[in-house]
Amino acid sequence: MRILIVDDEPAIRKTTRIAVEAVGHTTAEAPNALRALKAIDEDAFDAVFLDLKLGADDGLDVLAKLLQAQPALAVVMFTAYANIATAVEAMRRGAFDFLPKPFTPDQIRAVLAKIEKARVLEARVRSLENQLASESPPVDLESAEPGTQRAIEIAFKAAASSANMLILGPSGTGKSILAREIHRRSAQRDAAFVTVSCPSLSRELLESELFGHVKGSFTGAVADTFGKVAAADGGTLFLDEIGEMPLGIQPKLLRLLQEREYERVGEARPRRANVRVIAATNRPLADEVKAGRFREDLFYRLNVISLALPGLRDRPGDLARLAESYRRFFAARLGKKIGAFAPDVAAAFAAYRWPGNLRELRNVIERAVILAEGETIELADLPEEFGAKADPALVVGARVTLDALETEHIRKILTSARSLDEAARILGIDPATLYRKRQKLGLL
Repeated sequence: MRILIVDDEPAIRKTTRIAVEAVGHTTAEAPNALRALKAIDEDAFDAVFLDLKLGADDGLDVLAKLLQAQPALAVVMFTAYANIATAVEAMRRGAFDFLPKPFTPDQIRAVLAKIEKARVLEARVRSLENQLASESPPVDLESAEPGTQRAIEIAFKAAASSANMLILGPSGTGKSILAREIHRRSAQRDAAFVTVSCPSLSRELLESELFGHVKGSFTGAVADTFGKVAAADGGTLFLDEIGEMPLGIQPKLLRLLQEREYERVGEARPRRANVRVIAATNRPLADEVKAGRFREDLFYRLNVISLALPGLRDRPGDLARLAESYRRFFAARLGKKIGAFAPDVAAAFAAYRWPGNLRELRNVIERAVILAEGETIELADLPEEFGAKADPALVVGARVTLDALETEHIRKILTSARSLDEAARILGIDPATLYRKRQKLGLL
């Protein structure tokens, strides 16, 4: 790394330089704020060691100017023991760490190792983000349909507030995508966006996942965990399919929303968390309240800003554009020259009900791009419900695996069912089991 050492004491600069260069880094020195800012302007640095009392200059002011010039800098403050409280304030303002004077070469090397580790993790996160972006179609949050566009506009207007939000709509309409975009446009954008899938776990495990637990609080609790509420502190907690949250957990969520307090499972001490909650559901929550399956007070706490995303069959003006976007993405990703849909494919798309909505459209087009042999997607490249010939291999009694048959059967039921609850009833399993099977089979 390239390290800048800023201190008005030559002996401190020399000691630091020797320790830094001994582990293979390169250095530059500056005795005052003016020289430090000039060095930053002329060269790129990975880290800065900065004295809190820099002659007549205040190190906190210099810190702000350094981070303004190079926001990614890791700035480590030097401070006398009497000024540790000020150093902590410097960290609140963006410093990476601080070292009390007098310090040892081992302390210098330890903080350099921390900086290197942080840089590796940041690079890994950037790599994963780039990989995710390359594997996911671009987010399309525009619509030619007035109702859909109005819902998106409301979401973006409310994003800058800290108000709780409730997103309604059938499965596969892009509720989680919209929630992430709301977070990206919010004041909480630099903190975590944490997702909890309410139907994926039993009541006990869902409570633990949300609020955390202490060791020994239940069978299998072999260590303390802090839970996703703690992970989302300062950011956004997205509760997916909240209509399926067990009644027993709802009062605890209500307490979090009202008082910003919660307790870990097996612990009596209240903890605080400042989270913005965005909830989504494919169920009509007002009806769930009337049926006694959802708390009325929780419903009103969540329903500060409410918007509904319509199903794809109610967005005919968007279908062709969305299909084209998916076609271009998957063709580029798979390296195939597929330039268009055949006319009968476009007609089949327009006539289809799209029970799986945007998720189904994406999966159908990915499959079609994989199977297409020419430069045009043909009707034969689509699943059989679009009028294409069924795959003779995937029938009962054929020489295929049970996993292949199960995958195809679940996919067809998900396509034809009106909701995940209905699909689970048809399949004879509970919604949590269906969620796990969808996850295992890649049908999410």
